[in-house]
Amino acid sequence: MGSGAPGGMTWLVFALMTVASWGVYGIFLHSGQNSMADPVNGRYKAFLFVGLAYFVTAILGPLVILLQSGTDWSFPFKGMAWSFVAGVVGAIGAFCVLLAFGAGGAPSVVMSIVFAGAPVINAVVALAIHPPAGGWGSVRWQFFAGILLAALGGFMVTLYKPGPAAPAAPVRVELRQ
Repeated sequence: MGSGAPGGMTWLVFALMTVASWGVYGIFLHSGQNSMADPVNGRYKAFLFVGLAYFVTAILGPLVILLQSGTDWSFPFKGMAWSFVAGVVGAIGAFCVLLAFGAGGAPSVVMSIVFAGAPVINAVVALAIHPPAGGWGSVRWQFFAGILLAALGGFMVTLYKPGPAAPAAPVRVELRQ
């Protein structure tokens, strides 16, 4: 495994770990919502525990790392503001996933739309905020084809998803005398 330096592959390992984590996120969240056994408020109860998990993972984890690394504890306002906005939109997204489940969306469909649509939005917004040096005209056609294919992939997964599992066949027990 390479280093995090340019040319290393450590970033790819972490990216793939994110794919794995977020790939199971929706189904785990849906399972948590259903396991609350509260059809009215189960999604809100599940989201409460998502928040608790974020506290443990996103506050205590970095705090320990910052303490161990001897950070200077300087937090520029612009960095705090963008990071806070990122947290808010992330939390809104997680909450909207739960609302989609509560409105009858199946995890396979909801998450396919989310994970096919998010890269499209990310690519467009990233280019709008950080335009390429040569302008939009310097963006190769393959980039736009990739956006189209991502959108098409999400559409196709949603349209052609497998049907629900077949109900279990009743078990017949014959008693012999």
